[in-house]
Amino acid sequence: MLVRRIAISAVLLAASAAMADPPPAPPPMSLTSSSFADGGIIPDKYSWASSVAPVSPALAWQNAPAGTASFALIVHDPNVSRNKTSEDYLHWMVFNIPATVHDFAEAVPNSAQLPDGAIQGKATNGKPGYLGLGARGNVYHHYVFELFALDTKLDLGPDATREELLKAMDGHILAKAVDEGRFHR
Repeated sequence: MLVRRIAISAVLLAASAAMADPPPAPPPMSLTSSSFADGGIIPDKYSWASSVAPVSPALAWQNAPAGTASFALIVHDPNVSRNKTSEDYLHWMVFNIPATVHDFAEAVPNSAQLPDGAIQGKATNGKPGYLGLGARGNVYHHYVFELFALDTKLDLGPDATREELLKAMDGHILAKAVDEGRFHR
């Protein structure tokens, strides 16, 4: 009788454990900026409306998934159609950001190679680094900041195009986070 009670108790414990809620999923990767609110207006200092050369906004990210080897950042204006094509305006492209890096301070230097080994590709103006925002007119443009967590470091140099970056990332994206701001001058 005692053996039967122990066996029944073990079955009930196993069934109870199986019915328990699964552990919560980890929070998704996020990208934020202390320079502007998500969906908010981006200040002039990050644009060509500034009285001095524009600087890049501060960015921070958290909750990268396990296995992240590097990050890639693409900043673009999807409201522009360049040269009557589907190509929009690329304002910033950084890749091979080390997995140990979780933020960019304001005013990242416009050089092809950053001290931590990250590579800044050429923006639409053909130069490496951040290209300030420049939407003219009375209509706000949406500037999309996309951060990708990758399971590898990419074998690309500073002359890589956005298309080459996207192709190299294909099959290696673990997570994506987006922050968006609006601007016009």
